[in-house]
Amino acid sequence: MDEPASLVARFGPDKPLVMDCGARLAPWQIAYQTYGELNAARSNAVLVCHALTGDQHVANPHPVTGKPGWWETMVGPGRPIDTNRFFVICSNVVGGCMGTTGPASLNPATGKPWGLDFPVVTIRDMVRAQAMLLDHLGIETLFCVVGGSMGGMQVLQWAASYPERVFAAIPIATAAIHSAQNIAFHEVGRQAVMADPDWRNGRYLEEGVKPAKGLAVARMGAHITYLSEKALHRKFGRRLQDRDAPTFSFDADFQVESYLRYQGEAFVERFDANSYLYVTRAMDYFDLAADHGGVLANAFRGTKTRFCVASFTSDWLFPTSGSRAIVHALNAAGASVSFVEIESDKGHDAFLLDEPELFATTGGFLAAAARARGL
Repeated sequence: MDEPASLVARFGPDKPLVMDCGARLAPWQIAYQTYGELNAARSNAVLVCHALTGDQHVANPHPVTGKPGWWETMVGPGRPIDTNRFFVICSNVVGGCMGTTGPASLNPATGKPWGLDFPVVTIRDMVRAQAMLLDHLGIETLFCVVGGSMGGMQVLQWAASYPERVFAAIPIATAAIHSAQNIAFHEVGRQAVMADPDWRNGRYLEEGVKPAKGLAVARMGAHITYLSEKALHRKFGRRLQDRDAPTFSFDADFQVESYLRYQGEAFVERFDANSYLYVTRAMDYFDLAADHGGVLANAFRGTKTRFCVASFTSDWLFPTSGSRAIVHALNAAGASVSFVEIESDKGHDAFLLDEPELFATTGGFLAAAARARGL
Protein backbone atom coordinates (compact mmCIF):
# COMPACT_ATOMS: atom_id res chain seq x y z
CA MET A 1 0.00 0.00 0.00
CA ASP A 2 2.75 2.47 0.96
CA GLU A 3 4.96 1.24 -1.94
CA PRO A 4 2.57 1.47 -4.89
CA ALA A 5 3.16 0.53 -8.55
CA SER A 6 3.34 4.17 -9.59
CA LEU A 7 5.23 7.39 -8.91
CA VAL A 8 5.12 8.70 -5.32
CA ALA A 9 5.80 12.15 -3.85
CA ARG A 10 6.72 11.97 -0.15
CA PHE A 11 6.34 14.88 2.25
CA GLY A 12 8.19 14.96 5.56
CA PRO A 13 7.31 16.45 8.96
CA ASP A 14 8.23 19.92 7.61
CA LYS A 15 5.46 19.75 4.96
CA PRO A 16 2.28 18.58 6.72
CA LEU A 17 -1.05 18.37 4.91
CA VAL A 18 -3.23 20.79 6.87
CA MET A 19 -6.73 19.27 6.90
CA ASP A 20 -10.20 20.77 7.34
CA CYS A 21 -10.82 18.67 10.47
CA GLY A 22 -7.87 20.44 12.15
CA ALA A 23 -5.36 17.61 11.76
CA ARG A 24 -1.85 18.14 10.39
CA LEU A 25 -0.96 14.95 8.52
CA ALA A 26 2.80 14.30 8.44
CA PRO A 27 4.69 12.52 7.10
CA TRP A 28 2.44 11.68 4.17
CA GLN A 29 2.66 10.68 0.53
CA ILE A 30 0.73 10.97 -2.71
CA ALA A 31 0.83 8.34 -5.48
CA TYR A 32 0.42 9.50 -9.05
CA GLN A 33 0.85 8.66 -12.72
CA THR A 34 1.89 10.93 -15.59
CA TYR A 35 1.44 10.59 -19.36
CA GLY A 36 2.94 12.67 -22.16
CA GLU A 37 5.62 15.35 -21.84
CA LEU A 38 5.65 18.63 -19.94
CA ASN A 39 6.53 21.44 -22.39
CA ALA A 40 9.38 23.91 -21.79
CA ALA A 41 6.95 26.63 -20.63
CA ARG A 42 5.30 24.13 -18.21
CA SER A 43 1.96 25.31 -19.56
CA ASN A 44 0.40 22.09 -20.92
CA ALA A 45 -0.33 20.19 -17.69
CA VAL A 46 -3.77 18.58 -17.31
CA LEU A 47 -4.85 17.23 -13.92
CA VAL A 48 -7.36 14.39 -14.08
CA CYS A 49 -9.31 13.89 -10.83
CA HIS A 50 -10.69 10.42 -10.18
CA ALA A 51 -14.11 9.41 -8.89
CA LEU A 52 -15.02 7.57 -5.67
CA THR A 53 -13.43 4.19 -6.42
CA GLY A 54 -10.99 5.28 -9.12
CA ASP A 55 -7.26 5.79 -8.72
CA GLN A 56 -4.20 7.18 -10.47
CA HIS A 57 -4.22 4.51 -13.20
CA VAL A 58 -6.31 6.55 -15.63
CA ALA A 59 -4.63 5.46 -18.88
CA ASN A 60 -2.49 2.41 -18.09
CA PRO A 61 -3.33 -1.19 -17.14
CA HIS A 62 -4.30 -1.50 -13.48
CA PRO A 63 -1.51 -3.14 -11.42
CA VAL A 64 -3.97 -5.19 -9.34
CA THR A 65 -6.68 -6.17 -11.85
CA GLY A 66 -4.76 -5.94 -15.14
CA LYS A 67 -7.75 -4.11 -16.63
CA PRO A 68 -7.26 -1.10 -18.95
CA GLY A 69 -7.05 2.38 -17.41
CA TRP A 70 -10.42 3.67 -16.19
CA TRP A 71 -10.59 6.55 -18.70
CA GLU A 72 -8.69 5.24 -21.72
CA THR A 73 -11.63 6.37 -23.85
CA MET A 74 -10.81 9.97 -22.87
CA VAL A 75 -7.07 10.05 -22.11
CA GLY A 76 -4.33 8.91 -24.47
CA PRO A 77 -2.64 9.59 -27.81
CA GLY A 78 -5.18 11.18 -30.17
CA ARG A 79 -7.91 11.06 -27.49
CA PRO A 80 -9.80 14.21 -26.36
CA ILE A 81 -7.21 14.63 -23.58
CA ASP A 82 -4.38 14.02 -26.01
CA THR A 83 -1.18 12.78 -24.36
CA ASN A 84 0.76 13.72 -27.52
CA ARG A 85 -0.15 17.33 -26.70
CA PHE A 86 -0.69 17.52 -22.97
CA PHE A 87 1.20 16.41 -19.87
CA VAL A 88 -1.46 14.49 -17.95
CA ILE A 89 -1.24 13.92 -14.18
CA CYS A 90 -3.59 11.75 -12.15
CA SER A 91 -3.08 11.20 -8.43
CA ASN A 92 -4.74 8.89 -5.93
CA VAL A 93 -6.80 10.94 -3.44
CA VAL A 94 -5.88 11.34 0.21
CA GLY A 95 -7.78 8.65 2.12
CA GLY A 96 -7.49 6.36 -0.92
CA CYS A 97 -5.83 2.95 -0.98
CA MET A 98 -3.57 2.86 -4.05
CA GLY A 99 -0.49 4.43 -2.50
CA THR A 100 -1.59 7.83 -1.21
CA THR A 101 -1.74 8.05 2.59
CA GLY A 102 -5.05 6.70 3.89
CA PRO A 103 -6.54 4.52 6.63
CA ALA A 104 -4.62 1.44 5.44
CA SER A 105 -1.27 3.28 5.69
CA LEU A 106 0.95 2.84 8.72
CA ASN A 107 0.47 5.42 11.45
CA PRO A 108 4.02 6.52 12.32
CA ALA A 109 2.98 7.06 15.95
CA THR A 110 1.94 3.42 16.44
CA GLY A 111 3.57 1.44 13.62
CA LYS A 112 0.13 -0.03 12.90
CA PRO A 113 -2.39 0.80 10.16
CA TRP A 114 -4.26 4.04 10.89
CA GLY A 115 -7.72 2.48 10.65
CA LEU A 116 -10.33 4.88 12.04
CA ASP A 117 -7.65 6.96 13.76
CA PHE A 118 -6.97 8.46 10.33
CA PRO A 119 -8.35 12.03 10.20
CA VAL A 120 -11.60 12.48 8.28
CA VAL A 121 -10.90 13.78 4.77
CA THR A 122 -12.75 16.41 2.70
CA ILE A 123 -12.74 17.19 -1.01
CA ARG A 124 -10.79 20.34 -0.16
CA ASP A 125 -8.13 18.23 1.59
CA MET A 126 -7.80 16.10 -1.55
CA VAL A 127 -7.31 19.25 -3.64
CA ARG A 128 -4.79 20.73 -1.18
CA ALA A 129 -2.77 17.53 -1.48
CA GLN A 130 -2.87 17.76 -5.29
CA ALA A 131 -1.72 21.40 -5.12
CA MET A 132 1.23 20.29 -2.98
CA LEU A 133 2.04 17.60 -5.55
CA LEU A 134 2.05 20.22 -8.31
CA ASP A 135 4.35 22.44 -6.23
CA HIS A 136 6.63 19.41 -5.81
CA LEU A 137 6.61 18.88 -9.60
CA GLY A 138 7.33 22.56 -10.22
CA ILE A 139 4.05 23.14 -12.04
CA GLU A 140 2.58 26.51 -11.15
CA THR A 141 -0.53 26.53 -13.33
CA LEU A 142 -2.70 23.85 -14.87
CA PHE A 143 -3.93 24.14 -18.42
CA CYS A 144 -6.99 22.12 -17.38
CA VAL A 145 -8.51 20.24 -14.44
CA VAL A 146 -11.02 17.58 -15.47
CA GLY A 147 -13.04 14.87 -13.72
CA GLY A 148 -16.44 13.25 -13.34
CA SER A 149 -18.58 12.59 -10.25
CA MET A 150 -16.33 12.97 -7.17
CA GLY A 151 -13.65 13.98 -9.68
CA GLY A 152 -15.96 16.79 -10.79
CA MET A 153 -16.27 17.93 -7.17
CA GLN A 154 -12.48 18.20 -7.04
CA VAL A 155 -12.53 20.22 -10.30
CA LEU A 156 -15.00 22.70 -8.75
CA GLN A 157 -12.93 22.89 -5.56
CA TRP A 158 -9.77 23.55 -7.59
CA ALA A 159 -11.49 26.41 -9.43
CA ALA A 160 -12.72 27.87 -6.13
CA SER A 161 -9.52 27.39 -4.08
CA TYR A 162 -6.86 28.10 -6.72
CA PRO A 163 -8.52 30.10 -9.53
CA GLU A 164 -5.22 31.66 -10.61
CA ARG A 165 -3.72 28.18 -11.10
CA VAL A 166 -6.50 26.82 -13.36
CA PHE A 167 -6.84 27.98 -16.97
CA ALA A 168 -9.73 25.65 -17.88
CA ALA A 169 -12.04 23.35 -15.92
CA ILE A 170 -14.26 20.47 -17.03
CA PRO A 171 -16.60 19.20 -14.28
CA ILE A 172 -18.64 16.25 -15.62
CA ALA A 173 -21.70 14.52 -14.11
CA THR A 174 -21.24 16.25 -10.77
CA ALA A 175 -22.72 18.80 -8.35
CA ALA A 176 -21.54 21.58 -6.04
CA ILE A 177 -23.31 19.91 -3.12
CA HIS A 178 -23.95 16.28 -2.21
CA SER A 179 -27.70 15.63 -2.02
CA ALA A 180 -29.58 14.05 0.89
CA GLN A 181 -30.42 11.07 -1.34
CA ASN A 182 -26.75 10.52 -2.20
CA ILE A 183 -25.71 10.80 1.46
CA ALA A 184 -28.40 8.21 2.23
CA PHE A 185 -27.04 5.75 -0.36
CA HIS A 186 -23.53 6.21 1.03
CA GLU A 187 -24.70 5.58 4.57
CA VAL A 188 -26.26 2.25 3.53
CA GLY A 189 -22.91 1.26 2.03
CA ARG A 190 -20.97 2.28 5.13
CA GLN A 191 -23.38 0.40 7.38
CA ALA A 192 -22.95 -2.72 5.20
CA VAL A 193 -19.17 -2.53 5.73
CA MET A 194 -19.48 -1.88 9.47
CA ALA A 195 -22.04 -4.69 9.92
CA ASP A 196 -19.54 -7.26 8.63
CA PRO A 197 -18.11 -9.06 11.72
CA ASP A 198 -14.70 -9.01 10.01
CA TRP A 199 -14.64 -5.21 10.00
CA ARG A 200 -13.47 -5.34 13.66
CA ASN A 201 -14.11 -1.63 14.35
CA GLY A 202 -11.78 -0.78 11.49
CA ARG A 203 -8.88 -2.86 12.85
CA TYR A 204 -9.25 -5.76 10.38
CA LEU A 205 -5.77 -5.29 8.83
CA GLU A 206 -4.10 -5.81 12.22
CA GLU A 207 -6.22 -8.88 12.80
CA GLY A 208 -5.48 -10.40 9.40
CA VAL A 209 -9.06 -10.44 8.10
CA LYS A 210 -11.10 -8.26 5.76
CA PRO A 211 -14.80 -7.33 5.66
CA ALA A 212 -15.16 -8.64 2.13
CA LYS A 213 -18.87 -9.49 2.38
CA GLY A 214 -19.84 -6.08 3.73
CA LEU A 215 -17.75 -4.19 1.20
CA ALA A 216 -19.14 -6.30 -1.65
CA VAL A 217 -22.71 -5.48 -0.59
CA ALA A 218 -21.79 -1.77 -0.38
CA ARG A 219 -20.43 -1.95 -3.93
CA MET A 220 -23.52 -3.80 -5.21
CA GLY A 221 -25.82 -1.12 -3.81
CA ALA A 222 -23.70 1.74 -5.13
CA HIS A 223 -23.31 0.14 -8.55
CA ILE A 224 -27.07 0.22 -9.13
CA THR A 225 -27.00 4.00 -8.60
CA TYR A 226 -24.39 4.36 -11.37
CA LEU A 227 -26.70 2.78 -13.94
CA SER A 228 -30.21 3.54 -15.15
CA GLU A 229 -33.34 1.44 -15.37
CA LYS A 230 -33.06 1.54 -19.15
CA ALA A 231 -29.44 0.41 -19.08
CA LEU A 232 -30.26 -2.45 -16.70
CA HIS A 233 -33.21 -3.48 -18.85
CA ARG A 234 -31.14 -3.38 -22.02
CA LYS A 235 -28.23 -5.29 -20.48
CA PHE A 236 -30.13 -7.90 -18.49
CA GLY A 237 -33.90 -7.54 -18.51
CA ARG A 238 -35.29 -10.49 -16.59
CA ARG A 239 -33.02 -12.99 -18.35
CA LEU A 240 -31.93 -16.00 -16.32
CA GLN A 241 -28.28 -16.85 -15.65
CA ASP A 242 -27.11 -20.16 -17.23
CA ARG A 243 -30.46 -21.87 -16.61
CA ASP A 244 -33.77 -22.42 -18.37
CA ALA A 245 -36.10 -21.97 -15.40
CA PRO A 246 -36.07 -20.47 -11.91
CA THR A 247 -34.51 -22.77 -9.30
CA PHE A 248 -36.93 -21.82 -6.52
CA SER A 249 -33.93 -20.94 -4.35
CA PHE A 250 -31.90 -17.88 -3.43
CA ASP A 251 -29.16 -18.67 -5.90
CA ALA A 252 -28.46 -15.99 -8.54
CA ASP A 253 -31.27 -16.96 -10.93
CA PHE A 254 -31.24 -13.66 -12.79
CA GLN A 255 -28.36 -12.31 -14.87
CA VAL A 256 -28.60 -8.98 -13.05
CA GLU A 257 -28.05 -10.73 -9.69
CA SER A 258 -25.04 -12.59 -11.01
CA TYR A 259 -23.63 -9.36 -12.46
CA LEU A 260 -23.98 -7.47 -9.18
CA ARG A 261 -22.37 -10.30 -7.20
CA TYR A 262 -19.46 -10.31 -9.64
CA GLN A 263 -19.12 -6.51 -9.33
CA GLY A 264 -19.04 -6.79 -5.53
CA GLU A 265 -16.48 -9.61 -5.47
CA ALA A 266 -14.17 -7.94 -8.00
CA PHE A 267 -14.26 -4.64 -6.12
CA VAL A 268 -13.12 -6.21 -2.84
CA GLU A 269 -9.89 -7.38 -4.51
CA ARG A 270 -8.74 -3.83 -5.29
CA PHE A 271 -10.27 -1.56 -2.63
CA ASP A 272 -9.83 -1.06 1.10
CA ALA A 273 -13.01 -1.09 3.22
CA ASN A 274 -11.99 1.80 5.49
CA SER A 275 -11.00 3.86 2.45
CA TYR A 276 -14.56 3.33 1.22
CA LEU A 277 -15.86 4.87 4.47
CA TYR A 278 -13.51 7.85 4.24
CA VAL A 279 -13.96 8.69 0.58
CA THR A 280 -17.78 8.43 0.68
CA ARG A 281 -17.68 10.71 3.73
CA ALA A 282 -15.63 13.29 1.84
CA MET A 283 -18.32 13.44 -0.84
CA ASP A 284 -21.07 13.74 1.78
CA TYR A 285 -19.39 16.77 3.36
CA PHE A 286 -19.03 18.56 0.02
CA ASP A 287 -21.03 21.81 -0.11
CA LEU A 288 -19.15 24.48 -2.02
CA ALA A 289 -21.73 27.24 -1.44
CA ALA A 290 -21.59 26.72 2.35
CA ASP A 291 -17.89 27.62 2.25
CA HIS A 292 -18.80 30.92 0.52
CA GLY A 293 -21.57 32.44 2.63
CA GLY A 294 -24.22 30.13 1.22
CA VAL A 295 -23.93 31.66 -2.28
CA LEU A 296 -22.39 29.37 -4.90
CA ALA A 297 -21.59 32.27 -7.25
CA ASN A 298 -19.24 33.67 -4.58
CA ALA A 299 -17.05 30.59 -5.00
CA PHE A 300 -16.27 31.72 -8.55
CA ARG A 301 -16.46 35.51 -8.25
CA GLY A 302 -13.94 37.21 -10.57
CA THR A 303 -12.56 33.92 -11.89
CA LYS A 304 -10.73 33.92 -15.22
CA THR A 305 -11.02 30.15 -15.55
CA ARG A 306 -13.06 28.96 -18.54
CA PHE A 307 -15.52 26.15 -17.79
CA CYS A 308 -17.14 23.34 -19.74
CA VAL A 309 -19.91 21.64 -17.72
CA ALA A 310 -21.44 18.35 -18.90
CA SER A 311 -24.29 16.16 -17.62
CA PHE A 312 -26.27 13.14 -18.90
CA THR A 313 -30.02 12.83 -19.35
CA SER A 314 -30.33 9.46 -17.58
CA ASP A 315 -28.02 10.25 -14.65
CA TRP A 316 -30.28 10.25 -11.57
CA LEU A 317 -27.38 10.19 -9.09
CA PHE A 318 -25.99 13.53 -10.33
CA PRO A 319 -28.90 14.81 -12.42
CA THR A 320 -28.67 17.71 -14.85
CA SER A 321 -30.28 20.04 -12.28
CA GLY A 322 -27.01 19.92 -10.29
CA SER A 323 -24.98 20.92 -13.36
CA ARG A 324 -27.46 23.69 -14.17
CA ALA A 325 -27.00 25.12 -10.66
CA ILE A 326 -23.24 25.22 -11.29
CA VAL A 327 -23.78 26.95 -14.66
CA HIS A 328 -26.16 29.53 -13.13
CA ALA A 329 -23.59 30.29 -10.41
CA LEU A 330 -20.82 30.65 -13.01
CA ASN A 331 -23.03 32.97 -15.08
CA ALA A 332 -23.80 35.07 -11.98
CA ALA A 333 -20.06 35.27 -11.27
CA GLY A 334 -19.41 36.47 -14.83
CA ALA A 335 -17.38 33.39 -15.73
CA SER A 336 -16.86 31.94 -19.20
CA VAL A 337 -18.94 28.75 -19.34
CA SER A 338 -20.27 26.32 -21.90
CA PHE A 339 -22.77 23.64 -20.90
CA VAL A 340 -23.99 20.47 -22.55
CA GLU A 341 -26.57 17.90 -21.47
CA ILE A 342 -25.75 14.70 -23.31
CA GLU A 343 -28.50 12.32 -24.39
CA SER A 344 -27.62 8.89 -23.01
CA ASP A 345 -29.46 5.99 -21.39
CA LYS A 346 -26.35 4.71 -19.59
CA GLY A 347 -26.91 6.55 -16.29
CA HIS A 348 -24.19 8.14 -14.18
CA ASP A 349 -21.49 5.80 -15.52
CA ALA A 350 -21.95 7.35 -18.98
CA PHE A 351 -18.99 9.66 -18.28
CA LEU A 352 -16.68 6.60 -18.18
CA LEU A 353 -18.14 4.92 -21.26
CA ASP A 354 -18.03 5.34 -25.01
CA GLU A 355 -20.04 8.54 -25.44
CA PRO A 356 -19.09 10.26 -28.73
CA GLU A 357 -20.88 13.49 -27.80
CA LEU A 358 -18.80 13.76 -24.60
CA PHE A 359 -15.58 13.22 -26.60
CA ALA A 360 -16.62 15.79 -29.20
CA THR A 361 -17.56 18.36 -26.53
CA THR A 362 -14.42 17.96 -24.40
CA GLY A 363 -12.14 17.69 -27.44
CA GLY A 364 -13.59 20.86 -28.98
CA PHE A 365 -13.44 22.79 -25.71
CA LEU A 366 -9.81 21.76 -25.08
CA ALA A 367 -8.79 22.66 -28.64
CA ALA A 368 -10.28 26.15 -28.28
CA ALA A 369 -8.75 26.61 -24.82
CA ALA A 370 -5.35 25.46 -26.11
CA ARG A 371 -5.50 28.06 -28.91
CA ALA A 372 -6.41 30.73 -26.36
CA ARG A 373 -3.42 29.71 -24.23
CA GLY A 374 -1.10 29.56 -27.24
CA LEU A 375 -0.39 25.84 -26.91
